Amino acid sequence: MTASRLVLPDFPWDKLAPYKARAGQHPDGIVDLSVGTPVDPTPELIQRALAAAADAPGYPQTYGTPALREAVAAWFARRRGVPALDPDGVLPTVGSKELVAWLPTLLGLGPGDVVMHPQVAYPTYDVGARLAGATPLAADGTLQVGPAAGTVKLVWLNSPGNPTGKVLGVEHLRKTVEWARSIGAVVASDECYAELGWDGVEVPSILDPEVCGGSHEGLLAVYSTSKQSNLAGYRAAFVAGDPVLVRRILEIRKHAGMIVPWPVQEALRVALGDDEHVAQQRERYARRRELMREWLVAEGFKIDHSEAGLYFWATRDEPCWDTVSDLAARGVLVTPGDFYGPSGARHVRVALTVSDESVAKLARRTAGPDGSPGSTGGNLR
Repeated sequence: MTASRLVLPDFPWDKLAPYKARAGQHPDGIVDLSVGTPVDPTPELIQRALAAAADAPGYPQTYGTPALREAVAAWFARRRGVPALDPDGVLPTVGSKELVAWLPTLLGLGPGDVVMHPQVAYPTYDVGARLAGATPLAADGTLQVGPAAGTVKLVWLNSPGNPTGKVLGVEHLRKTVEWARSIGAVVASDECYAELGWDGVEVPSILDPEVCGGSHEGLLAVYSTSKQSNLAGYRAAFVAGDPVLVRRILEIRKHAGMIVPWPVQEALRVALGDDEHVAQQRERYARRRELMREWLVAEGFKIDHSEAGLYFWATRDEPCWDTVSDLAARGVLVTPGDFYGPSGARHVRVALTVSDESVAKLARRTAGPDGSPGSTGGNLR
């Protein structure tokens, strides 16, 4: 008997490698706007917390320390409008991507089950369904599901969205929760960019009482401190919501040894208790965002959504790979929109996670009126 082989899509960023190489040949160096990896220093108070917990000879708690889970609950109350999160419904994870990838498996999904996710979406939602042997379904609304509704077991939401920066309002979230509960599906909301709403935009949580009616049954919120606290290298994240679901996930994670290291748990606890460093980082991104917005407009781009998060979802109404190629020739690397689904084929994702020096370089690479490179970029600063 021949075992069936798991078929996964190609890792999309591998296709970007030739364009990165071309952009890297620019005499003034590459400006890499393709990957949303933080570039600013990890705040000192978090580094100190990590160092203070460095003597860790014993195994850490898979469930997370009570102090960490209480810190998450307090953060939800203070920052996310969720006043009654049960600390028993909190579980630290090794970054948020691993939780996204493995949640269908951890929930016991398999063949015949459907995992619904946004049409323009981070690829790992699709991959996670495939890892479990379930079927991924790209749909932005319940009307698109049709006869498959009876087999939907997990509904992924992503607000603010990656790559689009789109924010889902309370009414949209509430309707999704009501629909999912009516068919017995779990709703998992990836909210990793929630602290980064721009121009006064509010980002509601799936756990907000106005959304869920005060009950977290069947609901999970996924969060990461990678962006707001520059902790991508720490892999410091968590999932929170329904204690029954969290305990089910916990049991499998204990068997599998999926544990956040004790020093990282302590660093995460301290990070969640300090709002000042988050505000400072937000100001850095706000400044870069305005300069990059001016650059995109000067380049002839239309910006869609992008009201929150760390990306611009931009288009010149041309195939996304044409845009990627043109910018790579001028030493700028962006992500093609079709990495996130066919609906993104005429957009590119532009990340804000670059240094001030790199943002300044963009002004020197704006195309002139005749399309030639080298314009000063007008009023770009």
